[in-house]
Amino acid sequence: MDLGLADRVYLLTGASNGLGLATAEQLVAEGARVVIAARDADRVASAVERLGGAAHATGLAATLADPDIAQRLVDAAHEHFGRVDGALISVGGPPIGTAHAVTDEQWRESFETVFLGTVRAIRTVAGVLPDGGAIGLVLSSSVRVPITNLGISNGLRPGLAAVAKEMSDEFGPRGVRFVSLLPGRIMTDRNRQIFAASDDPVRARADVESAIPMRRLGEPAEFGRVAAFALSPAASYLTGVTIPVDGGALRGI
Repeated sequence: MDLGLADRVYLLTGASNGLGLATAEQLVAEGARVVIAARDADRVASAVERLGGAAHATGLAATLADPDIAQRLVDAAHEHFGRVDGALISVGGPPIGTAHAVTDEQWRESFETVFLGTVRAIRTVAGVLPDGGAIGLVLSSSVRVPITNLGISNGLRPGLAAVAKEMSDEFGPRGVRFVSLLPGRIMTDRNRQIFAASDDPVRARADVESAIPMRRLGEPAEFGRVAAFALSPAASYLTGVTIPVDGGALRGI
């Protein structure tokens, strides 16, 4: 299948590694060009080289905590590649802990970055996208089912999925699509952190895998392929939906 990604340009946050980088790699492999952002400048530079250098990618050091990150990404895309066709906003992982245990300060900081930072970014990008543009949010299966010891994620991510749904209504007449991607247990640094926080990391991983119908954690590339399709013109009638990428772990139909 031709995804129609040749020469299209996408913005990706949190994309120096993990699911964001995996998606950027798939977009570039299909002929797109990308502008990536992440916190660490050295890791951004390394990711740009991994993606094929300046002909295929450019990057900047920024996070969703930066109020101007989306505009900077848009400006960089126009400067380097002359257009913007979509974005993948990787929301990032808030502090681990139950809703009761995390502090007010952690809630406030996470709201500012995870929630408001994301809303600000998609609002900015949506305003400049052409007909056929698409925005994907990298959320979590916590949108549908709370995850033990991730109280902030359980509280904020369902709200972001609802915002994406509402914006799909608003921007649908302009031909701009919104999708929320719900990765399950995929072997990223975030999941390594969660396992490491347990009393027995090896047992914790085995317990997680036993509850997944496919009996294994996912690989970032498996998520990246789904995300690239959802952002592509090949998915032109797909909007306002949540898409689990979780090996069948969610039990809802």
